[in-house]
Amino acid sequence: METAALIVVLVIALALFFDFTNGFHDTANAMATPIATGALKPKTAVLLAAVLNLVGAFLSTEVAKTVSGGIVNEQDISHALLPSLIFAGLVGAITWNMLTWFLGLPSSSSHALFGGLIGATLVGVGVAGINFGVVLSKVILPALIAPLTAGIIAFAATKIAYGITRRYDGKPDGRSGFRLGQIFTSSMVALAHGTNDAQKTMGVITLALITVGWQSGAHHEPQLWVIVSCAVTIALGTYLGGWRIIRTLGKGLTEVKPAQGFAAESSTAATILASSALGFALSTTQVASGSVIGSGLGRRGAQVRWRTAGRIALGWLLTLPAAAAVGALAALLVVWLDVVGVIIGAVVAVGIILSLFLRSRRNAVTSANAMSDVADSGHAVEQPEKPGPTRRQTRIELVRALEKADRKAEEAEKAAKRARKLKKKGGSESEIKAARKAAEKAAKKLAEAQSAAREWEALSESRRARAERAEWELSHSDEQEAQR
Repeated sequence: METAALIVVLVIALALFFDFTNGFHDTANAMATPIATGALKPKTAVLLAAVLNLVGAFLSTEVAKTVSGGIVNEQDISHALLPSLIFAGLVGAITWNMLTWFLGLPSSSSHALFGGLIGATLVGVGVAGINFGVVLSKVILPALIAPLTAGIIAFAATKIAYGITRRYDGKPDGRSGFRLGQIFTSSMVALAHGTNDAQKTMGVITLALITVGWQSGAHHEPQLWVIVSCAVTIALGTYLGGWRIIRTLGKGLTEVKPAQGFAAESSTAATILASSALGFALSTTQVASGSVIGSGLGRRGAQVRWRTAGRIALGWLLTLPAAAAVGALAALLVVWLDVVGVIIGAVVAVGIILSLFLRSRRNAVTSANAMSDVADSGHAVEQPEKPGPTRRQTRIELVRALEKADRKAEEAEKAAKRARKLKKKGGSESEIKAARKAAEKAAKKLAEAQSAAREWEALSESRRARAERAEWELSHSDEQEAQR
C-alpha cells in the first residue's frame, strides 16, 4: 500500500506537469487570431489567456468525471497496478507533448493524454481495461464532429459578418470594429479552454486517488484541492511557456482578417463550452483549427489548400496512437519490473524532458521549428488577393461604367466639333493642332470607357445567364421528378 501511495504521489506530480505542458502547448488556441489581427498585444493576450484558463477550470467538472470514471474500467484493474498504469500513460502523454512542442508538429494535448492512458492500459490489462463505448462516444466521435461543427458555424458567421458590412468592401479599416469584438471572443475561447482541458488532469488525479482509497469510488467529483491545483498549473503553463509558439503567430495567421477572427473565436468558444457541459473531452486545437478554416472559406473566392489541410489532419491522427505507443512502452517497464520500472520510466521521462527543454533554449524560435496548430490551419485556406465583385457590386459598376461612357462620348463629340469649327474659321495651325489632340484624347478615353462598360456588361450577363440556367435546371428537375 505504501508503494502504491508513493506512485500516486508521483502520478499527481506528473499529472500537474502535464497540465503545465497543456497550458503552454495550447496557449495559441485562444490567442492566435487576436494577435494576428492586432486586436491584442502578445503579452496582454497571454496574460489574459492565463487568467481566464484559471477561472474556466472552476466552472465545470463534467469532463473530469468522464476521464476519472469512464475511459478506463478501474473496477477490472488491480488497485496495486492501476496507479502504475496511469503513471505510464502520463509519461507517454508528456513525452509526446514535449516532443511536438519542440519540433513544432501539429498535436493535441488531450489526445496525447487519452492515447497514453489507452496504450498503457492495453499493455497492462488488455482490452478489458478499456471502456471502448465511452472512448467512442466521448472522445472519438466528438473529435470528428466538433471541428466540423465549429467550421460550419464559423463559415456561416463569416458570411453574415461580411454580408452586413459589405458597404466597407475595399476600405482598409472598414471592419476594424471587429478587433474590439475579438477581445471578448478570444477571452471566451480561453475560458472554454479552462473548462475542458484542465478537467482532464483533474480526472486523472481523481482516478489515482480512488485507486488507493483516498477518495470514495462512489462519486468521481474532483476534490477542491485538485481543482485549485490544476487551475493554477494550467494558468502558469499558459503564461510562462506559451511564448515559443506565440512569437510565430503573426507570421502564421497573416491571412486572417478581424471579421474572420471574430467569427472563428465565437464558434470555437460556443463549441467547446457546449461540449464541456455535456462531458465531451475535446481537443481545443482541433476545434480552433476547424473554426479558422471555416472562417477562411467564408470569405469570397477562398480555396482550400488540401495539402496543408491534410498535413494538419495527419498530425491529429498520429497524436493518439503515437502517445499510446510511448505509454505502452512505459507500461511494459512497469509490468516487467514493477516499482523499478516506474523509477526507470520516471528517470527516462525526466531525461527526455530536460534534454528537449535545454535544446529549445539553444535553438532560435523561428517558423521552421515552432508553429501554432491554429496558425498553420490559417494556411489551409487560400485567399485571393482581391476577391471578385458580388452581383450587387457588378450591377453598380456596370451603371457607373455606362454613365462614364456617356460622359466621355459627350466630351469627345464636343472636342471634335471644336476642332472642325476652328478649321472652318481658319484658326491658327497651333490651335487646330491642339484641338485635334484634344479630340483624339477624348476619343481614346471614350474607347476605354466603352471597353470597361462592355466588360462589366459581359460579367453581368454571364452571371445572369448562369443564374437563369441554374433556375431552369432546378425547375426542369422538379418537373421530371413530378412526372416520375
